[in-house]
Amino acid sequence: MLRSTTAIAAALAAASLANPVSAQDHSGHAMPAPAPAPTSTPPTAPVDHTRMDHGAMDHGAMDHSQMDHSQMDHGAMGHAGMDHAAMGHEMAHSGEGSGTARLPVNESMNHGAMVSLGGDTTLMLHGFVWPVYTDQTGPRGDDKFYVQSMGMATLNGEFAGGRWMARTMMSLEPAMRHDGYPNLFATGEVAYGEPLVDRQHPHDLFMELAGRVDFDIADGTTAFLYGGPVGEPALGPSSFMHRASARYNSEAPITHHWFDSTHITYGVVTAGVAARRFQLEGSAFRGREPDEFRWNIETPKLDSWSVRASFAPSDALMFQASYGFLKSPEELHADENEKRTTASVHYNNGRGLSATGAFSAKKLVEADGSGSEPVLTAWLGEVNYDITDHHTVFGRIENVRNAELFPDHSDPLHDRSFRVTKFQAGYAYRLPLGPVNLALGGTVSAFAKPDMLDSYYGKNPMGYTVFARFSLGD
Repeated sequence: MLRSTTAIAAALAAASLANPVSAQDHSGHAMPAPAPAPTSTPPTAPVDHTRMDHGAMDHGAMDHSQMDHSQMDHGAMGHAGMDHAAMGHEMAHSGEGSGTARLPVNESMNHGAMVSLGGDTTLMLHGFVWPVYTDQTGPRGDDKFYVQSMGMATLNGEFAGGRWMARTMMSLEPAMRHDGYPNLFATGEVAYGEPLVDRQHPHDLFMELAGRVDFDIADGTTAFLYGGPVGEPALGPSSFMHRASARYNSEAPITHHWFDSTHITYGVVTAGVAARRFQLEGSAFRGREPDEFRWNIETPKLDSWSVRASFAPSDALMFQASYGFLKSPEELHADENEKRTTASVHYNNGRGLSATGAFSAKKLVEADGSGSEPVLTAWLGEVNYDITDHHTVFGRIENVRNAELFPDHSDPLHDRSFRVTKFQAGYAYRLPLGPVNLALGGTVSAFAKPDMLDSYYGKNPMGYTVFARFSLGD
């Protein structure tokens, strides 16, 4: 079913009236002080760094070994005129992903249009409409035309000693059928009272409704508090929708419920400490996954918890490790809790190449702490390469041990776990259309699975998609 694009249209209209502001990507490299101008030359006007596109500067091509740093007069570099509060904010939060997750500093994505609302307050608008046709082959496959969508508005402001942020992210995907779209070997959540198998559920109307406050506690370091009725706890890597390595992949990973299924959670409070190179945080949140009625806001709870550490050894890399306890995540298995451990590394060279590698292990336990369920592990590798200004290739490899492929208790394979690998490759042709970016492309997928599943899935099931992605920003 086609869905309305009202939320995105509003964002696009705002973009056509706004002057976009380029994202800053300060590398931290020291630059030699300019030679004094002759006295007869008028003073040079101050440089407006907010208009500079630092992301387009090829810092990698600069020969820093030829700079004589010992001869540089750092005291004369004009620090008195620099906004240290703004620098501290950028240092602490460059490379933000979904929720409070971190991505490489180089991953300063173009989030669409930025509008000044006066003073230190800005409004950032971002969104996309993504028509997709998919054909998943084999006895358990299906085909469908559907539309993904997302609209996001973020308010940012400053106060003495800190900054604040308020963000809403919404989708019109609830207009899709409750069972979403075909996606072989994907599992998780419920539709029409039954577990979803070989399908990906649609997102809720409210994907995020949260705010964040940062307090400066040291140069370039903040203590922060994040939360709201709809948000994302400190668990797992940044969600697939916000990773540059998955930017043009129209399918959710089949490992979604191992890594980032909590990116829509009803009730979240997160506290932490953030700096340019590290972040430590902990969350209390609602462990139950969203139900199939996706237009409403479900009752927030704080019955689960998680902790996460992120470390950036360079502007190109970000590592994260996290652990969480989820109380009764599955609606149809309310007596089971989940213990989840994740680790990931994200790479972005700042010149069109981004990649993600991740591992997750989850174990289901009875509410009383008992249970002998196996540990279910998953691996993910993801890459996106912008070859030129117009051509992008991307791919994903996933390997997962899944025990939810046969939910029928009468089936002899019920509750048995099977290890499946998905291989996916894709291409996108990118074309700017004024304030909108259009990407035309598609993907092809193949699977490696146990022979025992041939009678259910066919010997060589395949998946195909074609799409047209209209976005405000990346």
